[in-house]
Amino acid sequence: MGILPVSEQNVFFEGPLSGPWYSKHKTQLLGVLLAAASNFLISVSLSIQKCAHLRLACQTEPKPYYTSKLWWCGIILLGLGEVGNFTAYGFAPIALVAPLGCVSVIGTAVISVLFLKQTVRAADILGGTLAVAGTYLLVTFAPNVPQELTARRVQNNLVSWPFLVYVILEIITFCILLYFYKRKAVKHIMILLMMVALLASLTVIAVKAVASMITLSVKGKMQLTYPVFYIMLILMATSCVFQVKFLNQAMHLYEATAVVPINFMLFTTSAIVSGVIFYQEFQSAALLSVFMFLFGCLLSFLGVFVIARNKKEEHLQVPYIDCGRIPGQKLTGKIQPDSYSSCYGTLNNEDDSVKTQS
Repeated sequence: MGILPVSEQNVFFEGPLSGPWYSKHKTQLLGVLLAAASNFLISVSLSIQKCAHLRLACQTEPKPYYTSKLWWCGIILLGLGEVGNFTAYGFAPIALVAPLGCVSVIGTAVISVLFLKQTVRAADILGGTLAVAGTYLLVTFAPNVPQELTARRVQNNLVSWPFLVYVILEIITFCILLYFYKRKAVKHIMILLMMVALLASLTVIAVKAVASMITLSVKGKMQLTYPVFYIMLILMATSCVFQVKFLNQAMHLYEATAVVPINFMLFTTSAIVSGVIFYQEFQSAALLSVFMFLFGCLLSFLGVFVIARNKKEEHLQVPYIDCGRIPGQKLTGKIQPDSYSSCYGTLNNEDDSVKTQS
């Protein structure tokens, strides 16, 4: 038996921990770690803010939430997490950074159990397992594209025909949804969150362009003198403002348990599609890698849906009002208001109640 040459031996030993693999994926791995840590930091910040609100609610003389040092600590951590997420787009593809938002959902579930003393549900364990498995597949089979995104490349991508067709279709779809939302007063959750997702696709394109050009400028390749940098900066700020507006409207009309998983799914899908069209992130990817990546996205979606399912705010479980426990009421019977009447949930006057009994 002959001895294999050194170059052929390295083929068998090149793996996730080997030197060649690390040098090839070093920049992308940095973006993954930065995005995962930032999303976990966001979940910590949200839990800290919730803890601050609970403490203020338990005080005999409630104070405004902005007077709490604990609340401000949560806000600072939230800002750091968002900055980290922004920076991650400069090192890793959009298709990899966007789905890692599920780390925030997993982190929130874990922190709620460990520190906020919430009950562990079988759905939390199942959803967390699915999300972690999906995240592993996402990181393993994500597209490996060169991340040196110059201003000239951004300019060329802005005028490419695939992106122009995509933008025209997106504008038409957004105008149709906006028409139903404004003129027809249709405030269905899917209409609101689809508008958020359409705006988010432009946001992630602009965020990646701005973050990449800033990263190159820090490394010594100045990109901030190009007008396209400021165009993308304005696009990022404008789309973010309107995105937050429609998302807040959805959170006001619907429960967070319904908004969070649907928004995560639509946002991730739109971000991946925009990355594929604008940055050609899957241009040279193998079919098996694309399939496994999409399967990882599906597992992450299922995990987030399972975690958020049935996680509703506590409401009064008794469907009637026992007047015997209400001071000032003489009746001891149980009244079930008519759910279709205008006075649903209110107590009848004493005279009305006597008339009804007579």
